[in-house]
Amino acid sequence: MYGLENHQGTPVYVHAKVCVIDDTWASVGSDNLNRRSWTHDSELSCAVVDQPVEGRPTQSERSPSRSYAQQLRLLLFREHLDRSDGDDQDLVEPHAAYQAFAATAANLDRWHATGRVGPRPPGRLRRYHTPRLSPLTSAWATPLYRVIYDPDGRPRSMRRLGQF
Repeated sequence: MYGLENHQGTPVYVHAKVCVIDDTWASVGSDNLNRRSWTHDSELSCAVVDQPVEGRPTQSERSPSRSYAQQLRLLLFREHLDRSDGDDQDLVEPHAAYQAFAATAANLDRWHATGRVGPRPPGRLRRYHTPRLSPLTSAWATPLYRVIYDPDGRPRSMRRLGQF
């Protein structure tokens, strides 16, 4: 997992979520993948299903059969890697894209770890490190998080009975 930062090194919080599946289905919106978001909060998302069609004009002249979902994915990948339009041939295949993300994040992490000496490497990705909570903090924080901070939107009686 990666976090984003701007070119000044400040972490960027993005509330919008994007999900692309098989370069055919894309969803963009603010909802979270939980019951509370779908039943309680005011969230909005849109999904698009699109198949590549040979010969369809797109933004990329070199690959005219790209679906909307693939174009969206590659646009976001180029943005996160600080690449120009069309510089995405190695991002089409998932394994190669993963390697590009890992290398870019490693270079930026290394630059930060060495005191930001020299020019900033391209990219906006930093490896995300899950914070470790002490057992005591986890013991009191977990129930409060589940019940108060991020309840799933059901009435308490339904939650107790495991309904909905």
